[in-house]
Amino acid sequence: MTAKASNHKDTYRAVAVFLALMGILYLADRLIGFASHGLPWVMQKDTMLLYAAVIFLWFKSDKSVGLVLAGIWLIQNIGLVVSLLGQMSGYLFPAALLLIGILLYWLSSR
Repeated sequence: MTAKASNHKDTYRAVAVFLALMGILYLADRLIGFASHGLPWVMQKDTMLLYAAVIFLWFKSDKSVGLVLAGIWLIQNIGLVVSLLGQMSGYLFPAALLLIGILLYWLSSR
């Protein structure tokens, strides 16, 4: 029973930190305007998903939610990731995602 209560505490803590961060970022955006300073990506929806992923990975002992959020962000931004990887083939990264997915599925069914 204590593990379940601890899991809820982790979740509440992660959500609280995420909401506080969003409040700070929205307030800062209203005051200084990230876009006017060349930082429009700070307030983009997909970046907020990345913030949530990092916060859930950091604050929750069960990393599954953070990993799912990070995976969704990664899939949404596959073009950015591939371009950042530079000379690597555009097929290498999707193949790696496929292999990781198969491996995780196999590990979860054991």
